[in-house]
Amino acid sequence: MLATLLSKIWCAPAATVPRPTPIGVSCLTRPSSESLAGRLAALQAELPPGCRLLAVSKGQPADRIREAVAAGQRSFGESRLQEAVLKQAELADLAPLDWHFIGRLQANKARGVVRHFGTIHSLDSLELARRLARIAAEEQRQPAVFFQVKFRPDPAKTGFDPAELCQHWPELGGLAPLRPLGLMTLAPLGLDEAERRVLFGECDALATQLGLPERSMGMSGDWPEAAEAGSTWVRIGSGLFGPRQIQ
Repeated sequence: MLATLLSKIWCAPAATVPRPTPIGVSCLTRPSSESLAGRLAALQAELPPGCRLLAVSKGQPADRIREAVAAGQRSFGESRLQEAVLKQAELADLAPLDWHFIGRLQANKARGVVRHFGTIHSLDSLELARRLARIAAEEQRQPAVFFQVKFRPDPAKTGFDPAELCQHWPELGGLAPLRPLGLMTLAPLGLDEAERRVLFGECDALATQLGLPERSMGMSGDWPEAAEAGSTWVRIGSGLFGPRQIQ
């Protein structure tokens, strides 16, 4: 019954209810401060209540992460397993950090990701969800997961269609030991600011309908629109660290 009801709800895009622009959110995607600590402080000051910064450290050496930690950042996003594991080992002397996997999750990397990350932002299929649940049980881990949803056609990205996610939600929502946390979406290239706001609003509405508390939306180039639409995690890399140092 739940899958049928939700599928009906999502036979067409839901109307987006405008939200007031959060105080401090601007069109800036890169704070002007020269230091990493200064950029971090400026970004934190602009985020609305309930929206947290995930520092995308992919392509950055461990000493840059250490610098961000010294400035107060604890949550970091990585998308390449081997690179992340090496950096985690280099930073093992620090208090435990909050590591999020944000890249495309290949089936053969699933076990490593479950072992090394507490949160996964890119669960994009029912088959992968089943695999992750099996591996997590074997590893005695309980990763928090975001379901990646594709609200617009985009051959460059993967993800559940909203109706597909609703159809499989009775199974997906109960795949222990995974902990369903929220939805993640990426805005396709070419959308203008208003179109991105609508897309992020649709993700917020669907997360609400599914009873999920978190939304992972927005990156360095579009985080203000995502924050305005209700994002609880914005993923910022170049806007914080600058250009990647590891290719």
